[in-house]
Amino acid sequence: MVYFQLTPVRILTVYIAQGIILVAFFYLAIRILLRDRKRLNVIFAGLYISPAIGVLINFIYAPLTDEFIVLILNFFTNFGFFYAPIFIVVFDLILLKSEKVISTSKQLMILIIYGIAMFGMLFFLFIPEFGVTINQGTSWSPVWSLPFLIYVASVETIGALIPSLYFSFQIYKKFEDEVLKKKWKSFIYGFIALMTFMYAIFISNTLANSDFRIIIGVVGLILVILGGFLMYSGVGKQIEK
Repeated sequence: MVYFQLTPVRILTVYIAQGIILVAFFYLAIRILLRDRKRLNVIFAGLYISPAIGVLINFIYAPLTDEFIVLILNFFTNFGFFYAPIFIVVFDLILLKSEKVISTSKQLMILIIYGIAMFGMLFFLFIPEFGVTINQGTSWSPVWSLPFLIYVASVETIGALIPSLYFSFQIYKKFEDEVLKKKWKSFIYGFIALMTFMYAIFISNTLANSDFRIIIGVVGLILVILGGFLMYSGVGKQIEK
């Protein structure tokens, strides 16, 4: 296996910035799961665990220079990040309809169908003009083709973003207590912050501009930490018990 010397910028964006996300998200997930491991808690914790696993995989392949291995591990990193929002769709549905209506089998069906759709990214990887390019020419940073961007953004938008926002607002309308409304607003704002970062990554990987990557890295770190804690403070503390 061949390794290369990591640049200061890459060390900063991968191991420091994403390292902070990793610690923060694992901390929040553990806080939720230690108090109670009922299904609702597990589903909500999935929002934090899934991208944290993606970060761990990114740590592994960041110094590697085998194009095939880097491409495959980048796919799993992307999957970890982009799969996370589907847990909020299931979480919202449980709160909106109850676990009796949204049974375990229905929850699994939603998670599996979305996972299969996300796995569709794999078919793009080995066609450079339609997929992802990662090599020495791209400084080992992923460069997305337009078809790949359209596919991922479509799955994310149709499968996770729109349903999550729709169900979240439906739940908000049911609250009469102003304190609960305020907490749920925090939850929604946090979700929007996380999704804003995600779409910024889509654009950054497609434009493949080094300066823009750095800006997104800095702004993204703020959005992710802020969004994660807003969602936790809005809902996570309440479902711990």
